[in-house]
Amino acid sequence: MIEHVSLRCKDATKSRKFYEKALKPLGYVCDMEYEDAFGFKDRAGRHDFWVTKGKVGEPTHFAFLAKNAKEIDAFYQAALEAGGKDNGKPGPRKGYAEWAAFVFDPDGNNVEAVIWEKPRR
Repeated sequence: MIEHVSLRCKDATKSRKFYEKALKPLGYVCDMEYEDAFGFKDRAGRHDFWVTKGKVGEPTHFAFLAKNAKEIDAFYQAALEAGGKDNGKPGPRKGYAEWAAFVFDPDGNNVEAVIWEKPRR
């Protein structure tokens, strides 16, 4: 789970559309708007992910915690259909994660959905 991330994007509306589709399988809903920023609510009701127009620097990496491999597979497919680019097909990551998938979003950020081999503290 991520507390929150505010991701700067060249086109916040385009990025909102990408993330609405890509994160739907993980239970996220975009239901907040503040000027040029869009807030996504997780299953617990926390707004832990935002996209906003701003200067895009180096690509960022961030991960979303999934419930199971099926959700990760659905995230990966939805992200590709939304215009993302493959950066690691769904599967086990020995020594790292039970199951994970990686995609580049429209701005080149590396987005991951993951379930861990062992509980993280």
